Amino acid sequence: MIRIGILGDIGSGKSFVAKNFGYPVFNADKEVEKLYKKNKKIFLKLKKVLPNFIQSYPINKSEIIKAILSNKVNLKKIISIIHVEIRKEMKKFLRNNKKKKMVILDIPLLLENKINKKGDILIFVKSKRSEITKRLKKRTNFNKNLFNKFKKLQLPIDYKMKKSNYIIKNNFTKESVKRNIKHILNNI
Repeated sequence: MIRIGILGDIGSGKSFVAKNFGYPVFNADKEVEKLYKKNKKIFLKLKKVLPNFIQSYPINKSEIIKAILSNKVNLKKIISIIHVEIRKEMKKFLRNNKKKKMVILDIPLLLENKINKKGDILIFVKSKRSEITKRLKKRTNFNKNLFNKFKKLQLPIDYKMKKSNYIIKNNFTKESVKRNIKHILNNI
């Protein structure tokens, strides 16, 4: 099975690109959402380490945001609990798709958390900064302070580009992305 890891800046369109490959996608952001909504064990762990913030089950995203914005230690606490579960979910996804020719890993901190393996094909999604900013501001839950906290967790963009086997320039049109993907798949 070929594992393709999608890299890029926050808001660069990684999930959009991942969906267009036509292969099973492990989307870590969606998995985190599921954990917040359906995993009582996660709720209890977060409530224990963040009793002043985590009050309701299913976990309300606004409670998570308040916890993160209140101090930098809280984000580390959340990550330490969530990432263990995300890794379990990813292993389950890989087991369930082991007979597939290819799988796509849409995991925001793939390199930072050393989730990639040596043989993985890494694809960097490159987008214009102005386009990213415009798209992020359209998000209903966009918060500049929160964005900056997550940005600090990321490795530099130049480093990610150097580590990548391919770069897709995302101008946010399906035709352009499909063309780039077809080119990559032909080369794999």
